[in-house]
Amino acid sequence: MLERTILTPEDLYLFNEGSHVRLYDKLGAHPGREGSVEGTFFSVWAPDAEAVYVIGDFNGWNRQGTPLRPRERSGIWEGFVPGVGKGQLYKYHIVSRYNGYRVDKADPFGFYHEIPPKTGSVIWDLDYAWADEEWLAGRRHRNSLQAPMSIYELHLGSWMRAPDQGGRPLSYREIAPRLADYVKRMGFTHVELLPVMEHPFYGSWGYQVTGYFAPTSRFGTPQDFMFLVDHLHQNGIGVILDWVPSHFPSDQHGLAFFDGTHLYEHAESQKRLHPEWNSYLFNYGRDEVRSFLISNALFWLDKYHADGLRLDAVASMLYLDYSRKPGEWTPNPTGGRENLDAVAFLRRLNEEIYRNYPDVQTIAEESTAWGAVSRPTTMGGLGFGMKWDMGWMHDTLEFISRDPAHRKFHHNTLTFRMLYAFTENFVLPLSHDEVVHGKASLLAKMPGDDWQKFANLRLLLGYMFGQPGKKLLFMGGEFGQWREWQHDESLDWHLTQYAPHAGLQRWVQDLNRLYQEQPALNALDFDSAGFEWVVCDDADQGVLGFLRKGREEREQILIACNFTPVPRVDYRMGVPRGGTWRELLNSDAKEYGGSGWGNLGRVESLPEGSHGRPNSLRLSLPPLGVLFLKG
Repeated sequence: MLERTILTPEDLYLFNEGSHVRLYDKLGAHPGREGSVEGTFFSVWAPDAEAVYVIGDFNGWNRQGTPLRPRERSGIWEGFVPGVGKGQLYKYHIVSRYNGYRVDKADPFGFYHEIPPKTGSVIWDLDYAWADEEWLAGRRHRNSLQAPMSIYELHLGSWMRAPDQGGRPLSYREIAPRLADYVKRMGFTHVELLPVMEHPFYGSWGYQVTGYFAPTSRFGTPQDFMFLVDHLHQNGIGVILDWVPSHFPSDQHGLAFFDGTHLYEHAESQKRLHPEWNSYLFNYGRDEVRSFLISNALFWLDKYHADGLRLDAVASMLYLDYSRKPGEWTPNPTGGRENLDAVAFLRRLNEEIYRNYPDVQTIAEESTAWGAVSRPTTMGGLGFGMKWDMGWMHDTLEFISRDPAHRKFHHNTLTFRMLYAFTENFVLPLSHDEVVHGKASLLAKMPGDDWQKFANLRLLLGYMFGQPGKKLLFMGGEFGQWREWQHDESLDWHLTQYAPHAGLQRWVQDLNRLYQEQPALNALDFDSAGFEWVVCDDADQGVLGFLRKGREEREQILIACNFTPVPRVDYRMGVPRGGTWRELLNSDAKEYGGSGWGNLGRVESLPEGSHGRPNSLRLSLPPLGVLFLKG
């Protein structure tokens, strides 16, 4: 328990300089002791306040009963309130210097908040007896860029619900064993959670954050969320958290217009509002805001043992004209459209993360061709570990959604990616954004009758696992959810009792197994030496063939895809060596719901040159199918 005033002169200096990266240990509400008196230390940043009061259930919400005092010229107000402790509700009542503005604010550094729609903060501690030492000791290998990474993306409130209790969401502790067992059985290496930070509007899926330092109380306490992470770690599963440093909502109790001024957001109107979401944009040029955000990123890695952060909407941070028309944005000092403050912030953020936690990963959702997103800052990059390949996602989904009869006219959509595939460390995402708002589920996007829809989806997923790059699949896609994702309903788990859905689920399970077992499919995901075209120009027959290679010469796997519903008999494809090539996986196998067309498990190579290689295979390519073969 704390026994002294928390903030030191050095803390104030670093905070105002923008280089304090552990503010969560200093600002907010911290139970402690002053002398022999137990109580709580409060501190909040409100530089343009005339007065700040702590209000709560301990003083009858009296807006003038418990004043805080300003700390030098730091803009921070602080105080010790005796007799107040864990579990009690509070807010800050702020009296601005301007226009008599008064407002009640939740604590920006609050560790726990009331269940929405209530908006109070709760005094809390973060004590927890972690049991994931073995995971943390070895995660540098599991998070390595050379390691297999297959990510299961999910929304905690709608992955699975309690049908016998009115369909209520499961708590953190209830979901922990179910999720761990399922992810482990399916063979995913990591989960990625849509934002768990406190958010007032459930329909925002967590992307409109008001409580940056608190997991949402909808599913339990901070310790309950720690239990979930801990349990996943003990089962060998990494945890990546979606994090939103790009914007925040205008809810009165949140960060917006905090002390009667635009404190966290831009004062300049053309920089203040996000035109698509009508939310506020952080002012990355303000030192204290940078301290706030970098501290928040490290907070989730420190206190909650997260293994990585996926940053949402990075493109909206990088460009001043993002979603804006001419005249609606102001160029930077060099006359360009780049947000130089945001660029500097992202570089500093990644430097601090990797300096303090070199065994985690940061992943950018960046939808443009901004260069060197996943390259070190010392090379002029932004410093991320990886970047989502949004272009691959959109191009591939557009291609696979077409009637196979028309695909030959769009064959270059598939091959284009290899022109840029190794310019970044890419994650191949089939994410939540692609299965909502009228876009249809993955299965429903597929053309043809039901048999062809399942075959097409197995082909899509097999093609993804064959491509270089880490993998991400949103929940429901692994068993063929028919409906679009509904954030307030459970996935349709009953579908898995039916053979086509169970077969698809088994296919994903086997893809994950093969991806992790075969170095050729994962060791050189970000190195052009790990990929080689065999057939890339046979648009008329809808065939693609390519080799994936590991570091050892013997580590080579041929992936052959047929994007038409017509079987290809005796299709000749060049291979680098003779002997027997084993059919490791075939998406058309009957156990996956296919027709059973294939090569009886093996193919003997012929000493006949083809595609610039000394040997060749005569393959039976199944309809709408993909083969994985190893020589």
